[in-house]
Amino acid sequence: MKRLAHVFIISCLFVLQGNAALPQVNLRDMNGRTVSVASLAQRGKPVIISFFATWCKPCMRELESINELYQDWQDETGVEVYIVSIDQAQDIHKVRPLIDGKGWDYKVLLDPNGVLKRAMNVQNVPHMFVIDSNGNTVYTHAGYTDGDEKEIRKYLR
Repeated sequence: MKRLAHVFIISCLFVLQGNAALPQVNLRDMNGRTVSVASLAQRGKPVIISFFATWCKPCMRELESINELYQDWQDETGVEVYIVSIDQAQDIHKVRPLIDGKGWDYKVLLDPNGVLKRAMNVQNVPHMFVIDSNGNTVYTHAGYTDGDEKEIRKYLR
């Protein structure tokens, strides 16, 4: 109960502050290393955080379309893309084969308990956040329609 209250407070603060810093949440990457989400925006370059699930068809289309532009975006802005799997613990074993099979070069974080998902008020996937080089959330978008990725470039600058 105490943990739930803590997550609720973080979620409220994040939503109320709008351009707030990323929440102080630790997740694991696919290699089991702990990653501080708050530190992702402290590297002086833009960051994209995209929530997805292995079973989500619109997520796959969004991640494929971003993948086609990712190298250009990196060359132009230095952006790092972190994708956050919201697959539950019993399905987390599906993430690595999916990523490897697609050949994506994204940094992958695992959120099987939905801690970051709740902290960032994500209701549905796909859900994307663009964080500028100063750590401000400058764009957020839920869902995916073909062509959405073209809107992102202006926020990366």
